[in-house]
Formats: sequence, structure tokens, C-alpha cells
Amino acid sequence: MSRTRAAAWSAVAAGIATMLAAAVTACAQQPASPTGTPPTAASPAGPAPEVSATPAAAVPPTGLNIDRLKLDVKVDPVGVDDTTGDFAVPPSVDVVGWYKWGPALNATTGSIVIAGHVDSAEQGAGAFFHLRDLGPGDPITVTGADGSTRRFTVTAREVYPKAKIPLERYFARDGTVRLTLITCGGPFDASTRHYRDNVVITAQPAA
Repeated sequence: MSRTRAAAWSAVAAGIATMLAAAVTACAQQPASPTGTPPTAASPAGPAPEVSATPAAAVPPTGLNIDRLKLDVKVDPVGVDDTTGDFAVPPSVDVVGWYKWGPALNATTGSIVIAGHVDSAEQGAGAFFHLRDLGPGDPITVTGADGSTRRFTVTAREVYPKAKIPLERYFARDGTVRLTLITCGGPFDASTRHYRDNVVITAQPAA
């Protein structure tokens, strides 16, 4: 279904605040307090027109490795669900999703966004169950579809109520290139089956 740029951005803004919280159970702990230096704000940017997944020269991320968490996980390209307007996080909690309408692994500007489930009532702990444990200085390695690797270093961990997460910052296509990892966190509301917060990790390319 076609949509205008403004309408598509509105869908993402609504979706990222809800999709990551769907069908989950409470975490063992609440996220740690925010720490590190948050990324510089950049101009808002919505999804690209739905004509192709990525430019020909773009390198999609296919793997994510975080030594601190003993995590080595597959990354699938995802977009926005046409039916719900939600960020289409992979249904398996063992797989995370790269936002294919944004910057790819070889980008020189903007936010490379990867999101995943914290857990699921049916599947248990997700790939990002311990994402809240990351802090400044922790290394992250992302592998691309062409076999290349790109290393990042965590610079900030932030926790936002879902309604207040600054999506224009984390989904921007301009500004210094960075890696953004997103999952759910905070208290779990059993009545709505949603977590209250989003946990956001920002990492810069390693020197």
C-alpha cells in the first residue's frame, strides 16, 4: 500500500513504540539507569518510498556479535508492516531486524537501526534480553552480506518511556554515522501486555 512520506513516518513513530512490546512477559530486571553520551540530534527522516529494499551499493547487515553479552545473532532486513504500520521486528526472538529503509552497514552518515525482542511469552528470552547491560566502551561487531565486518564501540545507553523516545534522532539519515540498537524494558504492564519503556544503545564506529 502506497503512503506519503509524512504518513509513513507517522506509522513508524507509532509502530516502534508498540511493536517491540507485543506478546512479551516481564523481564527479570528493569533496565539500568541511562549512561554515556547520547547521540547528536539530526533531522527527522521517515522511511524511503517502497520501491526497493536498499540501493545497489548498500551492504545489509546479516550478523551481530556482542562479546559482553555472549551474543552472536542473525540480522534480517525489515521494514514497516503494511497492515499494522508497526516496525516489522522478526517474529523469532532469536533474530533481530535491521531497518532496511535507513542507512546500511557501509553508510557514512546516519543511524543504522537494529531492533529486537527482549522476550516472549511463547519463546522465552530474546536476543536483546540483556541489552540493558551494555555500557560505554563495550565493543559490537556487525557483519555484512558481503562478508565485511564493521566494529562499533558503545557510547550511550538510554531508557525512554515509549511515548517519549525521540524517533527523529534514532532513525535519522544524516549526522555522524552510528549504530542504534533498540528493545523493550522497564516495568511490564500485564493488563496491556506491554513494557513501559524502550532501551536504546548508541555505538560509534571503532577507531
